[in-house]
Amino acid sequence: MCLAIPGKIVTVEEQEDSVFQIGKVSFNGITKRINLSLVPEARVGDHVLVHVGVAVSVIDEGEAKKTLAFLEGSGELDELFDDLK
Repeated sequence: MCLAIPGKIVTVEEQEDSVFQIGKVSFNGITKRINLSLVPEARVGDHVLVHVGVAVSVIDEGEAKKTLAFLEGSGELDELFDDLK
């Protein structure tokens, strides 16, 4: 199953070339470098859906919480976070 996981942008790296914009995104405390090129409007503090290391859309905090709650209820959240570590 393909899944996008919600996370919160904590930093955006300064780069000369905005085509490959990178940011650090927190997934319940686990922080990963994520490609933000598909969401140029995203800013620090925004929530994004991330699929295979790429943020694919900006979502609001409520939607992020609902998605995390669904993943937790389905038993998939622990496995997903183990993969992120």
